[in-house]
Amino acid sequence: MCIFCKIVNGDIPSYKVYEDENFLAFLDISQTTKGHTLLIPKNHSDNVLSTSENTLSLMLPLATKIALAIQKTTNAQGFNILTNCGEIAGQSVMHFHIHIIPRYQNDTFNISFTSNSFTKEDLTTLCSNIKESL
Repeated sequence: MCIFCKIVNGDIPSYKVYEDENFLAFLDISQTTKGHTLLIPKNHSDNVLSTSENTLSLMLPLATKIALAIQKTTNAQGFNILTNCGEIAGQSVMHFHIHIIPRYQNDTFNISFTSNSFTKEDLTTLCSNIKESL
């Protein structure tokens, strides 16, 4: 049983900020920034790709509601709302979860996107190949 399933079952304590019959949100023990919260479905799925569309459709509005409550409480100036999918992408617990990370002036959390050297032709081919796979 994964650590998040143990939290859902009450085997491991957590700082719950929200709970209903399907979802649980709790403070991330690492607190990347003040108020960093994890939102999980109570039913186990490994990542966003293996989570039902119904569950996913309910989670973003709930993540937004929680973010607004965090903002009201902490005066956060922005948020990163994200999920990691797979170990290579930084997923350390293989139970789907959404990070709600409040952002503050001068915080030290950093997500950076770098430029690439893809040509227009590369992007056209890539776009076409992705469309064909849908």
